[in-house]
Amino acid sequence: MPSRKIAWLLPGLLVVPFYAWGFDYETPAISPEDGSGYEEKPGWAADEFAVAAANPLATDAGYQVLKAGGNAIDAAIAVQMVLGLVEPQSSGLGGGAFLLYYDGHDVLAYDGRETAPAAVDGDLFMEDGEPLAFMEAVTSGRSVGVPGTVRLMEKAHAAHGSLPWAALLTPAITLAEEGFAVSPRLHTSLANDEALRNNDLARAFYYDEEGDPIEVGETLNNPALAAVLKRIARNGSAAFYQGGIAQDMVERITQHPERPGEMALDDLETYEAILRDPLCTPWQQWEVCGFPPPSSGHLTVMQILGMLDQQPLLEAPLDDGVTSSGWLHQFLEASRLAFADRNYYIADPDFVDAPGGDWSSMLAPDYLAERSALIGQESMGNGAEHGRPGEMQTSFAAQPTQPEYGTSHISIVDAEGRSVSMTTTIEQAFGSRIMSDGGTDLPGGFMLNNELTDFAFQPEEEGEPVANRVEPGKRPRSSMSPTLIFDRESGELLGSLGSPGGAAIIHYTARTLVALRDWGMNAQTALNLPHAVTLGDQVWVEKDRFPEATRDALRERGHEISERALTSGLQAIMRDEDGSLFGGADPRREGVVMGD
Repeated sequence: MPSRKIAWLLPGLLVVPFYAWGFDYETPAISPEDGSGYEEKPGWAADEFAVAAANPLATDAGYQVLKAGGNAIDAAIAVQMVLGLVEPQSSGLGGGAFLLYYDGHDVLAYDGRETAPAAVDGDLFMEDGEPLAFMEAVTSGRSVGVPGTVRLMEKAHAAHGSLPWAALLTPAITLAEEGFAVSPRLHTSLANDEALRNNDLARAFYYDEEGDPIEVGETLNNPALAAVLKRIARNGSAAFYQGGIAQDMVERITQHPERPGEMALDDLETYEAILRDPLCTPWQQWEVCGFPPPSSGHLTVMQILGMLDQQPLLEAPLDDGVTSSGWLHQFLEASRLAFADRNYYIADPDFVDAPGGDWSSMLAPDYLAERSALIGQESMGNGAEHGRPGEMQTSFAAQPTQPEYGTSHISIVDAEGRSVSMTTTIEQAFGSRIMSDGGTDLPGGFMLNNELTDFAFQPEEEGEPVANRVEPGKRPRSSMSPTLIFDRESGELLGSLGSPGGAAIIHYTARTLVALRDWGMNAQTALNLPHAVTLGDQVWVEKDRFPEATRDALRERGHEISERALTSGLQAIMRDEDGSLFGGADPRREGVVMGD
């Protein structure tokens, strides 16, 4: 595919050339998260700054902002706005995000997670005393939470940005107006999604009269999104949360033909992004910083790693370039125990208390030693039970396992050593399958999330409330795990990483951290390793990536093994000993790293 150049004007700065690259992709396997095959990537070195994102156009937007004198926050805004255009199945204006930021001195956690409308209750996804089928809930107005991404971006920019707000939206506006080439992953996601065709606006925009999706390489313009972005560029987040754009979202949610939602204009107008205290956890020579609840990511990742550190070595962790069956057994068992705690304790901290009154109780060394001692030679299957990390009793019930999907990840390190790790989402592919044109009556628009399906569908189990039940104004529990790594002795920033992938984000992130710290791998090699995931019972291993002997050895230990595509979207940027940067992008998606 030949290179294609677009020019945009960053107001008051310069004209920036914009490049899109062509790649050859294998035909992707159909899986709950559609990908674009598996293509080996080289990894990318840089001396001063680097940007990693899930689409080359988005990466380049961030790169050009850094070249123009912007910082990591500026670049993240430009990247996010382009991702919402070129990767609408994963994130966008209608979703939410967690942004972890290192400003050169402190780590800050910006929570842009969606919230439940004020009019909902715990029976949101119950009908006739039974929970709705998952996809019935997803593809409805009930699933849409109050979007947080725009207000999050504005709040972070007001505190830390250096370039004008409007300039950072210019790349996405230019691409939306002039068009971009449809990527293999977007085409595949459209082809595999029958539910999206049921939305009149999306069907008219993404499909032809026969219902076939727009082809790979075809130019796609999005006039409605361009108009919406222009309003936000001029008037800030108020243009999104009030007026015509907000009215259009509310009407589409509350007038859904089958199961309308309860969103009101006041829910949008009063939404706030929250600045939270990050969780920073010592891990041998590193300090790993991540997001606190309502994310379960950092706590569950560090529980897994803390338990693994106390396990005897059954065999060498690597066997001919893949993780060995002995290491995988311990990793999967630690995951079962960590997920049992996650499902029992973790929810929006404005609605539930931490065990023992402090979330760090779940990471106390003595507690993790106690949990690690439960790992034996045979799999515990679905028998993992939650522990008791604090003295305080809780009256919660464990949440049954539900599907979790979606998201995209951005990692950035700027020339001043500031860094962003941001995971952004609309939950399932194309979210609720409700598209809004912002009241513009132009073709295109943006997708609305289905984040409320991350709440427990059943508010109670055996008469006890579930911590992650639906409540008005509450933020649903997430697995997003944006991560920053520091040297414990010097305090120097060592890296930024994260991944999409629903609940499996936790496994992808934990395994990558082990590969980076313990196995001496660079960012790209660590991201290339095959995946293995369990949410508490069955084990999924990445299709065609593990030797049969490894799978058989796991079965001998009692693991129920199935193969499937596990489409992560890891991005990582690590600092080498000489101070230079090396970035990796997941070979399962279309991302690249750019830097100087």
